[in-house]
This record gives sequence, structure tokens and C-alpha cells, in this order.
Amino acid sequence: MKQQTLAQGSFELYRKPTKREKFLNDMEQVIPWQALHDLLMPYYPKAGNGRPPVGLMKMLRLHFLQHWYNLSDPGLEEALYESESVRRFAGSDLGCEPVPDETTILRFRRMLEEYDLGRRLFAEVGRMLQERGIKVSGGTIVDATIIAAPSSTKNADKERDPEMRSTKKGNQWHFGMKLHIGVDSKTGLIHSAAASSANVHDSEVLPDLLHGNETRVYGDSAYRDQAQTIRRKAPRAKDFTQARAYRNRPLTESETTANRTKSTTRAKVEHPFLVIKRLWGFSKVRYRGIAKNATRTYVACALANLFLARRCAALQRV
Repeated sequence: MKQQTLAQGSFELYRKPTKREKFLNDMEQVIPWQALHDLLMPYYPKAGNGRPPVGLMKMLRLHFLQHWYNLSDPGLEEALYESESVRRFAGSDLGCEPVPDETTILRFRRMLEEYDLGRRLFAEVGRMLQERGIKVSGGTIVDATIIAAPSSTKNADKERDPEMRSTKKGNQWHFGMKLHIGVDSKTGLIHSAAASSANVHDSEVLPDLLHGNETRVYGDSAYRDQAQTIRRKAPRAKDFTQARAYRNRPLTESETTANRTKSTTRAKVEHPFLVIKRLWGFSKVRYRGIAKNATRTYVACALANLFLARRCAALQRV
């Protein structure tokens, strides 16, 4: 055992847990590690003639760290060397082994993309939440947000990402993709998600965001006049989307009051976007192509649900 100096002992005596350590400890408690491990195990490389693979549980932890701190593959490797709290969460000990390199991290992410495992991780987390008593109610809030992509052509291919598109919001053009989500009106958790290029209108993805047992569907004015689409997917649902004013037809007083009432519920859809885009930095794509970024969005939605529900007493028993 390495001898501890007086200075080191004094430092540990007055040491204070950091925000990062508190956050990682919270997530350690609520993530269903064994269920996710078992889900991925059939797809994970087995030991053979080459270098033995890093443990799956460690790679899963590293992948989640990459989401939470918006790190590139080499950036995650650097963080493992720099931060003791990150190494502790990942289960890496520099006294016994090196940390996984950026190529190992890349290959794990490619495996998730190849087998569409991001979608399955999201579904497994949703199943676990319902199993723990966090049920999906009859109300769904639908919305979409733009994830920006680089519009510059100053790259090796001399072109922008061919799968990304432009869309106009207000008076400003945006280039990238969209994350569409369906959020439970009672819990504020995401139960459905989809990814598309930015030029796809929000209403086109609406059927994919409904679970079918809704009694109410909330949305902004982009989802107006979709009553028939809603009824086909959710026959018992009532249309609670926002009314829109036009140049020669302003909203009536009753419509304005109704919009304000609907907005108090619809505001819950912004909470997952806050977590994914602001707290975890997924406001810009990191990879080229919709499929790669879709995998990231599904995992981000699963982790956002766990983060938003982390104070629930039922999750503390996971």
C-alpha cells in the first residue's frame, strides 16, 4: 500500500464532494445496469485470438459518460486520465490497467449503431420505469427541436452532410436534423422518440409519437388540423393542440384563454429538451448521417428519463 503523506491526509480530511460526483452517484443508483448489460451482451464481441475485449459494463458506463459530458472519443479518453471521479464511475484503476483508448470507445459506439441498440436501450428503460410504477397516462405532449449540423463545406469531401437539410424557423434558416418526442403529460417523461432531417414537418412524424391509448394530445400550432391523424392512431384522443392566429383572423378571447390553459401542460415537453440540449450539450450533431445521430438521440432520451425521474422513490430500489 502506498504511504499517504501529511499533505494528502489533510486534503482528504477537508475534501468536499463535487457536483460531478453527486450527479454520478445519483445516476449510479437509478440506471438498471444489469438489464442493460444483458440486453447488449449478445452483440458484444467475445474473447478470441486477438486482444481481450474490455468488460461490457465498463464500456456501457463510458458510453453514458460520453453523453453526459458531450465528449468525443479522444475527449473521453483524456477525461479518464484527468478525472478521478470519472475513473471511479467507469471502474478504471490506473494502478492496475490503462483506460480504454479512443478506438475501443469508437468500436463500442459503432456496435450500438450497427444493431440499432440505442432504440432498444430507450425501450428497455421505458419498460423498467413502468415496471417500477411510473406509468404512462392518457395525455401525450408532442414537440420537435432542431439539432444543428455544420453547414460549412470546408472539409475533406467539400460538401455538407447530404442527409441533413435546411428549415426556416421564424425569420432564420437552420441546417441539421430534428429530434421529435412524445412526452407523458403527467410525469413529463419521454415515451416515444424519432429523428429526421430538419426539413421534415413536425406533423409528419406525429403518428410515431403516440402510443395509441391517449385521451388527450397536446402540441403547438405546428400540429394543428391533425385531428384525423390523431384519431387514426389514438381513437379515444381529443385534439388539444394550440390554435393559431392568421393575418386576417386574430385569435378570439376564448381561443387565447384555451391556448394559455393548454400551455401550462404543454410546457412539460421543454424539460427533456433542456436536459438533452443544455445540460448535456446535444444542441449540435457530432456525427455525419441521421442514423448515427439517431442512436445518440435514443440513448440521450433514455438517460434523460432516468435523470428526470431520479428522485422517484421507486427508482431508488433499482
